[in-house]
Amino acid sequence: METSKPFSIQKRMFLDAWLRVKENRGAEGIDKESLEEFENDLKNNLYKLWNRMSSGSYFPSPVKAVEIPKKTGGIRRLGVPTVSDRVAQAVALAYLEPKLEPIFCVDSYGYRPGKSAIDAVGVTRERCWRYNWVLEYDIRGAFDNIDHELLQRALRKHTDCKWVLLYTERWLKAPFQFMDGRQEKRNKGIPQGGIISPLLMNLFMHYAFDAWMARTFRKAPFARYADDGVVHCRTEAEARLIRESLGKRFSQCKLELHPEKTSIIYCKDARRKLDYDKVKFTFLGYDFQPRMAANQQGTIFLSYGPAVGRAAKKSFNKNIREMQLHRRTDLSLAEIASLCKAQVRGWIAYFRHYRPSALSLPLHCLNYRLVRWFKQKYGYTYRKARHVLKTIMVVQPKTFPHWEFGICY
Repeated sequence: METSKPFSIQKRMFLDAWLRVKENRGAEGIDKESLEEFENDLKNNLYKLWNRMSSGSYFPSPVKAVEIPKKTGGIRRLGVPTVSDRVAQAVALAYLEPKLEPIFCVDSYGYRPGKSAIDAVGVTRERCWRYNWVLEYDIRGAFDNIDHELLQRALRKHTDCKWVLLYTERWLKAPFQFMDGRQEKRNKGIPQGGIISPLLMNLFMHYAFDAWMARTFRKAPFARYADDGVVHCRTEAEARLIRESLGKRFSQCKLELHPEKTSIIYCKDARRKLDYDKVKFTFLGYDFQPRMAANQQGTIFLSYGPAVGRAAKKSFNKNIREMQLHRRTDLSLAEIASLCKAQVRGWIAYFRHYRPSALSLPLHCLNYRLVRWFKQKYGYTYRKARHVLKTIMVVQPKTFPHWEFGICY
């Protein structure tokens, strides 16, 4: 007689999980199995994974460690699970997300259905008009330092599902494996790159920050995107109190405020006359600072709001420069466009929401690189190359996303 399996997990969940993983794309893990290779034997791969998870014999592979430079300096370590492990995490995510989503705060925006970074930027913009002060906080290595026991304790508050708790613990403890084969044990932190990692981060931060703020400083609204956030305050004294209290709170949760990246900012505009040394902060790629604006009557005044940040522009220029477009004389203009189209379109789509005129300079620099390409490929003078480019912009404006956006010579 066939014995039942310890854990009851519906087979249908594995097909849905696979579709989610496939849509997200992603790199191969340490086993070097690609999405295409996994799909070639999909039915068998999903059955084996279901069988292992249902029987309790599923153990995740080590997570491939990929180190990438941060825009602000330093190294960010990403953890790339195997395709099979990503599917397994997606199964758990499908089970957990409906249980956890209802408890999350409305001002938690990171990696949540129906919410986005632009939503967080928009609500922060409006609150800067109503509140004079902002506390910009930064957690030192948040993803790398999440305490496993505290996270598991939070998870147990919302589910007693044994397989979810068991496999979540195994995912958290799965070691990093580097390119040289060396492995590093993990006793804290959530690997960035796992499908379930953002949900676990939101759960931890819900109790470490969101719910604590709602209890302790109810009149100080905030916006949080994963571990990045801002708090709006009525006075400087209130901002200082929250900063001090937040430092203690994060210490209780075994996290640390970054002393150099946590600041109090004065939202200076035409109504606010105080002379204060910090009037600018960066949130989700946007720089918030005093800016000249015009009302409906055309009157110019000093406002306060967001525009594409200096670091974001610098990063965009760096990425375009590294493509060396002007040297790709072996390609046609359409092929040049295909090289950078996705990046340019995505950059414009994200930063065009607030003060889109601030996008002009980096996009004009892209046009200049295209002029250089014409010079190199056809031997044109600068004047001739510029004239040809302007002509193509008029005749074929959809060739590049920024031409459609209106950035022309």
